[in-house]
Amino acid sequence: MRTTSPKEFEAVLKLDGRARYKHFVKRVADEEQAWGLWDDEWAMMTDDAGTPVFPLWPAKEYAAACATGDWQRYRPGGIALDVLLDELLPRLKVDAVVPGIFPTPQGSGVTLTADDLQNALRSYIAEWY
Repeated sequence: MRTTSPKEFEAVLKLDGRARYKHFVKRVADEEQAWGLWDDEWAMMTDDAGTPVFPLWPAKEYAAACATGDWQRYRPGGIALDVLLDELLPRLKVDAVVPGIFPTPQGSGVTLTADDLQNALRSYIAEWY
């Protein structure tokens, strides 16, 4: 697992949602791991419509930066790529929860369907690996 340099951390946080989403897909596929926040259960949020959202980050450092406020007791937890693709995303779909990709301390992330995220990751992997 590579660490994120402070310079990269700041630069990526300044990207818009679409660019952070692309960074997420590439980094998660390359590192074979996504990150959530864990404290006896996974941290959850809701979108503006009240839909449950499961937040995901591409690196431990970004998840840790969001462990504030209601999430201050949470710690970054790794989610292996195969678990994300084969277990978590199908479970989110069944439970009508959407993935929230790369929320930042200053704002929300990109939400999409579990199928769309699964397809994006599988397409990236098929193209590059």
